[in-house]
Amino acid sequence: MTETLDLQSQVETLDDRTLLVLDDDAALRTRLGRAMESRGFDVTLAESVAEATQIAKSSPPAFAVVDMRLEDGTGLVVVEALREARPDARVVMLTGYGAIANAVAAIKAGAIDYLSKPADADDVVKALLAQGDDKAAPPENPMSADRVRWEHIQRVYDLCGGNVSETARRLNMHRRTLQRILAKRAPR
Repeated sequence: MTETLDLQSQVETLDDRTLLVLDDDAALRTRLGRAMESRGFDVTLAESVAEATQIAKSSPPAFAVVDMRLEDGTGLVVVEALREARPDARVVMLTGYGAIANAVAAIKAGAIDYLSKPADADDVVKALLAQGDDKAAPPENPMSADRVRWEHIQRVYDLCGGNVSETARRLNMHRRTLQRILAKRAPR
């Protein structure tokens, strides 16, 4: 609790506390928005790439938390729009698909950090406020090896357009084994 108060006091010293939260999951977007408001940010919520890009161009925020995959595109478009409109904007990319390739793409687009969902609001604030080489501490509950494997399989499956046979070929895995993995819920 004292850590949250410390983070809140750091936010209150900022000149510009505007924050854009972009996520297509309404519950997550609302919950994160409220949590960030309680920590001192002036929050604007967006649910689509088009809406967030418009906000980035019309009134670019100082901070942003952007989901990687959205129904109408990728959050990388929003990161690039924010970088053009406000080069000093600090953007953290959130994703349910914690793959190294996604992290590299996010950093290349201009994000300062990359966090896997579900991310704690304090972890998001730490990432937004980290300066220079002072990176935020690693998360308290990182993804398990099983979850990382599952995320990788899901990513390759998505990249193959949902084609099980092609995904199995690329992963060097038997098609039936892949079907069983895809039918299960994500591990914790």
